[in-house]
Amino acid sequence: MRVPVAFLLVLSIGCAAVDGHRHFEVGNAALERGDAALAVAELERAAALVPQASEVQNHLGIAYTAAGRPDAALAAFERAVALDCDNRAAAENLRVARARSATAPPLDAR
Repeated sequence: MRVPVAFLLVLSIGCAAVDGHRHFEVGNAALERGDAALAVAELERAAALVPQASEVQNHLGIAYTAAGRPDAALAAFERAVALDCDNRAAAENLRVARARSATAPPLDAR
């Protein structure tokens, strides 16, 4: 008897991780289409389901940036680097987000 691969995947990494990956993929596709609102919603779901995934946090930061939410983006990039200090993309995105934050005018001056 052959066991379906999807069943084995669910057993080995859990339902939450499988659902998280699905939301991650949908969020990335939305980001590529320029639909920042959907990207944020899907990547937030992915991050809730797989909170230890640095790559999810990094892409969530990118989606927040696209949605005009720089403070949330900065926090997501910080979480991504904290989860995996070797995630070079997240480290670079964090550096850029910090630089932008440092040069942004105060909220009351905008």
